[in-house]
Amino acid sequence: MKPIELLVRCYANKDGDQWQAFCIDLCLSAQGDTLADAQGKLHLMIADYVTEALTIDREHAEYLLNRKAPIKQIATYHYYKILHSIGRLKSELHTLFKETIPLVPQNYAH
Repeated sequence: MKPIELLVRCYANKDGDQWQAFCIDLCLSAQGDTLADAQGKLHLMIADYVTEALTIDREHAEYLLNRKAPIKQIATYHYYKILHSIGRLKSELHTLFKETIPLVPQNYAH
């Protein structure tokens, strides 16, 4: 991780034939046909969201960067975390991951 990046907590689960990925620290979600597709879409969404919060919506950045997911999604993340820690998380249906977000807008990072 670079010093200008921060980690946010995320999880994904399979719902039917679609994967849903959630970022509980910024209340964002994405959907895709595969886990990689959902994670990739969420990664781009997080990067765009943070960039806009730090540039276009700078006056609202404090609120935007502290926007938490609903308690149900936060509880789901922690439930999956417990299952993972005891070796019971079914990786073909659920996964935990962390995404890096830039602490400076993307067009300013070197």
